[in-house]
Amino acid sequence: MSQNDLFTFTCPITEADIVKTDIELNALHQIFEAHFPGRPVLPGAYMVQMVKEVAEAYINKKIKLVLGQDLKFLSVINPEENTMIQMELKISTEDEKIRIAAQLLGNAIVFFKFKGIFVQM
Repeated sequence: MSQNDLFTFTCPITEADIVKTDIELNALHQIFEAHFPGRPVLPGAYMVQMVKEVAEAYINKKIKLVLGQDLKFLSVINPEENTMIQMELKISTEDEKIRIAAQLLGNAIVFFKFKGIFVQM
């Protein structure tokens, strides 16, 4: 949905048990005109969408969020200052549930932490 419009990411790779990818934000995307004029900030809903889309690319399955257990917005992501960020994911499957713990970070700053449960669509 958002990939290749608001953001693009490198092919997710696994290091130990962590899936990692680099994300490039499109600072000219129209969402930043409204959120917020003169001081663009990446909306939290898009951060969750990024987690979903990167996880889908990694597991090669369409998924949907059924429970967001823990979402922490720790620092704003200004796309003019942070055009490149990183995502780290831990993905585990239990029964039909896909548990994901994720964080968005850059330059030693953790912007967002997430824990949630997804299911295959």
